[in-house]
Amino acid sequence: MLIEQYLPTFHVRDYHELRVAAPADTAYAALRTLDLQRSWIVPALFALRSLPGRLLRRPSPPPPAGTFLEQALAIGWVVLEEAPGRELVAGAVTQPWKSVVTFQGLPPAEFKRFSTPGFTKIVWAMAARPLTPELSVLSIETRVLATDSAARRKFRRYWVIVSPGVRLLRWAALHQAKRELERARR
Repeated sequence: MLIEQYLPTFHVRDYHELRVAAPADTAYAALRTLDLQRSWIVPALFALRSLPGRLLRRPSPPPPAGTFLEQALAIGWVVLEEAPGRELVAGAVTQPWKSVVTFQGLPPAEFKRFSTPGFTKIVWAMAARPLTPELSVLSIETRVLATDSAARRKFRRYWVIVSPGVRLLRWAALHQAKRELERARR
């Protein structure tokens, strides 16, 4: 997996997968072009995530339009590497525990070297792995590495609160991709 090249060691890992009845390249395309705004879960989670900023009168801008990938890139994530038709890895450095979160995408080599104290390095990957010519496994994986012990403590507290929503988002993404693949087969 390409994700290994960017965060082979990590403090947090979140992995989800789902079997789909589609060739791997078709399944990957469905995941890569997924528009999560079609799901009621996603806008609700983002509204919840922006609540602290709104309460402090520092509202976050509304999420950009487009696919999940386009939205991530618009707010600062970068594609670190892609194996077309198979896997994509995106990354950013951030301080997600802040009330208004900013993501800073870095070129791949700089991302690997980044070690400024007080931050987390986050990568996520979306992939499709063939099982047979007509059956695949879609997966989404997130890895987080804090750059120092203080950032690690802050991230752990933050993760306790947000991880249920992150897991729900990953579940929703995989199941939406599966539904769209099933619709296309009919």
